[in-house]
Amino acid sequence: MAFVRRVRNGMSQAKLIQYGLVGVPLGMVMIGVLSLAYSVYAPNAESRDGGRDAAMLRADVSEAALRAWVETLANKIGPRPAQDEAKMRETAKWIQSELGVENMGYKRVNVLTFPANGAEYRNVEVEIPGREKPAEIVIVGAHYDSVPGCPAANDNGSGVAALLALAKNFIGTENARTLRFVAFANEEPPNFQNETMGSLVYAKACKTRGDNVVAMISLETMGYYDDKPRSQSFPPGLRRFYPDTGNFIGFVGNLKSKALVERFHASFKRHSTFPAEKASLPPALPGIGWSDHWSFWQAGYLALMVTDTATFRYPHYHLPSDTPDKLDYPRFTAVVKGVALVVKDLVNE
Repeated sequence: MAFVRRVRNGMSQAKLIQYGLVGVPLGMVMIGVLSLAYSVYAPNAESRDGGRDAAMLRADVSEAALRAWVETLANKIGPRPAQDEAKMRETAKWIQSELGVENMGYKRVNVLTFPANGAEYRNVEVEIPGREKPAEIVIVGAHYDSVPGCPAANDNGSGVAALLALAKNFIGTENARTLRFVAFANEEPPNFQNETMGSLVYAKACKTRGDNVVAMISLETMGYYDDKPRSQSFPPGLRRFYPDTGNFIGFVGNLKSKALVERFHASFKRHSTFPAEKASLPPALPGIGWSDHWSFWQAGYLALMVTDTATFRYPHYHLPSDTPDKLDYPRFTAVVKGVALVVKDLVNE
């Protein structure tokens, strides 16, 4: 830089040649060093879409994979209500296979069985132990059941697909905290917010063991977006605080989980340009506790839901028309990419 300033100040031609013979090679070396440093440390446009930051993960989130997982759940397996024990068993076995050595590569996939309503159900879990803080646990979960007669592409095929994508991206990574991915049975009625709800069974088991769950993330109905005005509705009293266009992803927690919601939202906004809204509200409000994060609140843990707001936006909620063609896969993929990097932040705080 001193060389450039002297040139601009009108050095003599002799001095210019003298400095040039030394300065040009030295400058080229410095440019090379600075370029290398910039490529390693500087932020760039790609990081907004998960480019540079995604290098911290095993692989990028794939739109094709998300679509394929949703289509398998909704079209090949189809409706999977808790009342159909065979379908529930088939779905759990498929998730176990996707996570296992022959596909994703997890050497140990835990199938955690529990009785409910005279039948046997399964939560499916994989774990990546933490290195510096192994006793601190972050859980990412999604339910895989549906209401009767509903293919459940969005509720909750999208959540399961996101769970699988995240599990694939984190395998082989090293993190400070322990990370668990869990697919839950029995979120929908008649088990919803009852003792037979798979996530409640799991959360109570964590509490009994004394697991230090520092954050639970529930992936719930994530794939539908609408740019039309007034395409978004809200629980009573909230409309004036949020946009009426259903083109954003939401992060929802109870009042106790407010700090977690704030951290999650701030991290997502650092990594992604995708529109996102946050809310920390009393669970008595409709929709606030309508997923597996509710179960972890009952056990005293901090938890939030990642959602497109389901029934407050999605016209096919709990209907036979909840099919894979209704999802917006490019935007769904962008959301999952952002969530992957938020989880990376959470397990390395």
